[in-house]
Amino acid sequence: MTKKAIVTGGAQGIGAELVAALIEADYEVGIIDIDSDALAEIAKRCKGVTPLPADVGNRAEVEAAFREFGSLDLLVNNAGIVRFGPLIDQTQDDIQAVISVNLMGSMLCAQQAAKRMQDIGGVIINMSSVNAVHPAPNVGLYAATKAAIANLTQLQALEWGPLGIRVNAIAPGFIDAGMSAPIFADEKVRAKRSGGVPLHRLGTAADVISAVLYLASDAAAYIHGHELVIDGGVINSVLAHLPRD
Repeated sequence: MTKKAIVTGGAQGIGAELVAALIEADYEVGIIDIDSDALAEIAKRCKGVTPLPADVGNRAEVEAAFREFGSLDLLVNNAGIVRFGPLIDQTQDDIQAVISVNLMGSMLCAQQAAKRMQDIGGVIINMSSVNAVHPAPNVGLYAATKAAIANLTQLQALEWGPLGIRVNAIAPGFIDAGMSAPIFADEKVRAKRSGGVPLHRLGTAADVISAVLYLASDAAAYIHGHELVIDGGVINSVLAHLPRD
């Protein structure tokens, strides 16, 4: 029986690659994205896709998108943005935009998913980041929203587990895809970042997608309220980068 999934921010980047992987895994996929042109393009390329144009930070638009798609087995809260720059220079628009998409969007979509899953069960996967564990400078409110998502995942797991809904988070590290691809296009940056990863390589979209497919599967049936870090060992390597005698 074909399962149904919604991927937010799925019209491009890692989200679009995830959509293709879910279709390959026999899911019918709804894509919530604010970019209507990108939605139309991916709908042309992929059969089994339902474009759902909406701003994830707008409750009315989110409700309409979920209502149009109907029943649901899986939600991947993939939509996310960053406003680079020092905290001292962040404008109110920068702050509100990042909170609206990253945190508000994840919560509003998860609410709608949970309402549809509470009688039949389902899986929600929130996208966090290694920035939730060790924030990098000059990423604005991005790190703070990802830390909030990690905490929100735990709360959702506590409240929605009894309803038959599994909730987990994925925390990617240096991934050479999506919003980070332009950064790693610089060979010097690429070499420096790769050298700082214990596995001595950047992550790929496939690394993240494999984790999503695993957490969505029955093989992960007893994994709940967990944040799965996909970073090649970066967050455990702090001492390796400090001078030693």
